[in-house]
Amino acid sequence: MKKFSLIILLVSISNGFSQDISNKYAETITSEELKSLIYVYASDSFEGREAGTRGEILAVEFIRDFYLKNDIKPAKGTENYFQKMVVTTPQRISLPDKVPDSVRTFMQNGEMEKVRRYARIAGVRTGGDKINSINVASIIEGSIYPNEYIVLTAHLDHVGVEGEDIFNGADDDGSGSMALLEIAQAFKLAALDGYRPKRSIVILHVSAEEKGLLGSEYYTNNPLYPLEDTITNLNIDMIGRTDPTRDSDNDNYIYLIGTDRLSTMLHETSEKVNKETVNLELDYRFNAWDDPNRFYFRSDHYNFAKNNIPVIFYFSGTHEDYHMPTDTADKIRYDLLTKRTKLIFHTAWEIANMDDKIVVD
Repeated sequence: MKKFSLIILLVSISNGFSQDISNKYAETITSEELKSLIYVYASDSFEGREAGTRGEILAVEFIRDFYLKNDIKPAKGTENYFQKMVVTTPQRISLPDKVPDSVRTFMQNGEMEKVRRYARIAGVRTGGDKINSINVASIIEGSIYPNEYIVLTAHLDHVGVEGEDIFNGADDDGSGSMALLEIAQAFKLAALDGYRPKRSIVILHVSAEEKGLLGSEYYTNNPLYPLEDTITNLNIDMIGRTDPTRDSDNDNYIYLIGTDRLSTMLHETSEKVNKETVNLELDYRFNAWDDPNRFYFRSDHYNFAKNNIPVIFYFSGTHEDYHMPTDTADKIRYDLLTKRTKLIFHTAWEIANMDDKIVVD
């Protein structure tokens, strides 16, 4: 009995020690640094960061230079952090501006198959274009299980320029992209002090998300590290604002999507970590299978989930500036962005260092 009690005590001490370390390096994630990064990354000089444009090149070079400055290694198989790709935008068919009265009647009567048949013949086709694009990937190699990978993602691109309007995408997804940089830096500082994670942390900035999740699709079709060895994907997309439609006065929240769809263990770990660290309100309203917004299918984690990899999608909701030129750096809630970024760091730390790896149910 005494031996059993001693084992429990040692496990408790070990867990507490790991938590202390996690807390120490989470504190290196600051509002000031996030603000400084986003004010540059979501500035007019980056030209809206549309995939396949000069703005995307400026974005990937900014991210690469951060990793070089902080001596964070490029992921294997990249060209100096860059995973170059040629992707094809999805083809869409829309009705022409003028349609026959018969087609309008079909629409009014709900005879959509007849409408679609007309569109296939006379519709305006857009998309189907090939574009050159770039994912950016770095790695903090694990100390004990280096061939088990936690992949953290955010999309580096936005929607570009329309006329004289520049769509800066401070929240979408400047908030997630710069959160990844801060998380990578925190893991690197821990490693320098001798606290390298047991499992490897892959930091993956995917592009062409706004074109149809194309960068993450390319990665999962051409992975830098085997998908069968990828333990989980933590995806960050828009975590810098608050949702004006939310029926609560509590701004200290984060929407979580996908946590329990493939792994109960991942969901329970996420809940535990949050309770022991930043203690945000975890809101699962968009995790419902019947969510009309279908957010589960609309960000880069989905390409990992399709490959049976457990995922968490971190999201703070849409707002009046979503996909507008007014999504600017001055509107980010840096206090909330910092707390949410710390939660993601703590969660990645726990998954990387726990004795048992996350498994699919």
